[in-house]
Amino acid sequence: MASLNVGNLGDFLREQRRTAQLSLRQLADAAGVSNPYLSQIERGLRKPSAEILQQLAKALRISAETLYVQAGILDERRGPDGAGVQTAILTDPSLNERQKQVLLQIYESFRKENGLGASDADDGTAHRSGNGPEDGGHPHEAEADGGPHAT
Repeated sequence: MASLNVGNLGDFLREQRRTAQLSLRQLADAAGVSNPYLSQIERGLRKPSAEILQQLAKALRISAETLYVQAGILDERRGPDGAGVQTAILTDPSLNERQKQVLLQIYESFRKENGLGASDADDGTAHRSGNGPEDGGHPHEAEADGGPHAT
């Protein structure tokens, strides 16, 4: 049995590759690795470096963090940074690549609109006051969809 979730990483990579409708050779070429090496990673026989994982993530158009978590390099974070949601979106096999990217863009735009952008999540300024109607702010700033609402 492979150590540090390498087998899970291989299964995950294979699923992401198939979802992206890429052959083993196409992904290997796009990531700048050899076809046999990628095959060994997918079969759980090799543990790639963080740099190789980053190249694979770029070629698959997913976050490198997602692959780091799958490889056991990073612990999956679940908190105000939204990484758990992003990972769920990126790993959902029922969504195609275009749908994943659009969904991530929408999710991030809502987070930014609500003051929870990536830069705010770590410094404790994620929750601002004075933006909602109850604080004397403008009602449209508190609405996520930006549409008209009856009061």
